[in-house]
Amino acid sequence: MSNEHAPSHGVMEGKGAYNKYAKLPAGGASLALPFLEKAVRDVELDSGNQPVVIADYGSSQGKNSMIPMQVAIRGLRRRIGPNRPISVFHIDQPTNDFATLFGVLDADPDRYVLDEPNVFPAAIGRSFYESVLPPGSVHLGWSSYAAVWLSRVPALIPGHFISFRSTGQTHAEFERQGAKDWEAFLKLRARELRAGGRLVVVLPALADDGLAGLENIMDQANEVLEEMVADHAITSEERDRMVLSAYPRRKRELLAPFARDGLFQHLTVKEVEVAELPDQAWADYERDGNKESLATKQAQFFRPIFVPTLASVLDRVRAGDAEALGTFGDQLERRLKRRLASQPTPTHSFVQTIVLTKDG
Repeated sequence: MSNEHAPSHGVMEGKGAYNKYAKLPAGGASLALPFLEKAVRDVELDSGNQPVVIADYGSSQGKNSMIPMQVAIRGLRRRIGPNRPISVFHIDQPTNDFATLFGVLDADPDRYVLDEPNVFPAAIGRSFYESVLPPGSVHLGWSSYAAVWLSRVPALIPGHFISFRSTGQTHAEFERQGAKDWEAFLKLRARELRAGGRLVVVLPALADDGLAGLENIMDQANEVLEEMVADHAITSEERDRMVLSAYPRRKRELLAPFARDGLFQHLTVKEVEVAELPDQAWADYERDGNKESLATKQAQFFRPIFVPTLASVLDRVRAGDAEALGTFGDQLERRLKRRLASQPTPTHSFVQTIVLTKDG
């Protein structure tokens, strides 16, 4: 089965949609903030007046980066005082919605530049599977949920679109690509980190039994796609091309590069933790019993993160039809809401945080 039409690592829905509805990644990042605070305390800093550099690998539209960057900057200010410059680089693919990111930096109430005249944000439109900053320049790296996206789709998935529902040889190909990309990501970040620098990576996780906690919503969306084929909203050929490059990993997969002697590309693991991330929408449902509200929140989580990648293989989208993405997204969201409301189910996912340091 050819994967020539399969998209590479994911692009979020634009015009601020990801910022508005990506509550699950924000919740996962919040669990990692204590690790970030400790990394800021432990990062090695010289006594000069050159800028302290923070890299935000996979910033998307910026909203979910504001609180972590606030935490990092406040921690650094306690160590370096108010006058030393701090540079913050937000890194994402060239197709990212950088206009929304800059709008957040300019006007969001949580913007980290507020009352910080010596903090200087910038953006880089390049995949983090390439070099994005000069060697030895980064004091502190942060990446939240972005490294779940592979650099390429290794195979199409018969009967589904998400890797943790693949089997056999297809699953093995995703596993190999996941290992290759994780090593590539670490190698590039190790090159960019300064000696004594810290890197905090937050990722969706698979539990030891292989469950992601997202099985129900992914399976329901998969059924919606089959409905859309049956109703001629999309073609079977388009459906067959749909696949996400998202690859949640087990803890052992994160640690595999360090298995031999605890060291990989001069990086060592300081901390690693896997935690369950409760579904806040489900908690709201348990209080109010509103199935439609639950379904709406869950569908609005799915749409901005996954729909653009699924839609990217549609013939009309590839032909440049400006309305095709929105039409497809509206249909999928409406159908998904109906299915989720008929069978209320929580989406309790897993998140893992790994903290790395670069030796000299």
